[in-house]
Amino acid sequence: MCLNETPVLQVRNFTLRYGSGCPACGERLEKNRCALCGSVWAANDLSLDVYPGEVLGIVGESGSGKTTLMRSLYFDFTPTFGLALLRDYQEGRKNIWEASAADRRMIKNRIMGMVYQNPILGLRMNHSTASNIAEKLIAAGSRNAGQMTERARGLLESVEIMTSRMGEAPRNFSGGMQQRVQISKALANNPALLLLDEVTTGLDLSVQARVLDLIRKIKAEYGISILLVSHDLAVVRMLADRTIVMLDGKIAESGLTDQILEDPQHAYTQQLVHSLI
Repeated sequence: MCLNETPVLQVRNFTLRYGSGCPACGERLEKNRCALCGSVWAANDLSLDVYPGEVLGIVGESGSGKTTLMRSLYFDFTPTFGLALLRDYQEGRKNIWEASAADRRMIKNRIMGMVYQNPILGLRMNHSTASNIAEKLIAAGSRNAGQMTERARGLLESVEIMTSRMGEAPRNFSGGMQQRVQISKALANNPALLLLDEVTTGLDLSVQARVLDLIRKIKAEYGISILLVSHDLAVVRMLADRTIVMLDGKIAESGLTDQILEDPQHAYTQQLVHSLI
């Protein structure tokens, strides 16, 4: 990671509001809800950068806006306003949220990979594991069946899934294995940016540890940039170079992960750090 390099991702003033809004919204919020009109500000004026080879962690409680940001970057949600630039799309000069439908598909299939908290959102549960990976490859233009099979085999080996199970559907797998299949699918086209949304939530502790080790291995081997969302500061501590702490749709604090852990400034961050001790 080098902060002097061009960021892989730049986000500026990202906001997603549910409701019509009103002139008092900015000043009359109770947590992230307007006391006057009832509009909910799921994300409120977020700005961040992700640099090459960096893991940027985003931590916060449920409803803080973490997943709203991630799924908006992957075009699942539509921002109220904001700017997102990808280094590998239009030389980082065009807002991805203004891209055409065809360009959005290209971004999802070539530049970014997404791993959802709920594997049902990221996998076709009734299709084979190999077919799930092939779907991503085909979307990016691959047509050679033999090459796709070999790519699927290599990816599954990298996430420690036996290739003898390539023909099985993810519905037959454990939660931890489903997450690893999602990761292999997300890596299929060597994306510049990997989005990981609460990938260890709901998993047994031993399975969590294996998934976290896998993410560290991916970072080391692929040099990929990762945006990692979690409600658990312990997960972010293990993986992230820098950390953003979110609360009520806003950024409460940001900095180097070690700095956040050793000298938290915001009361909410202090509470999170204290819970680790």
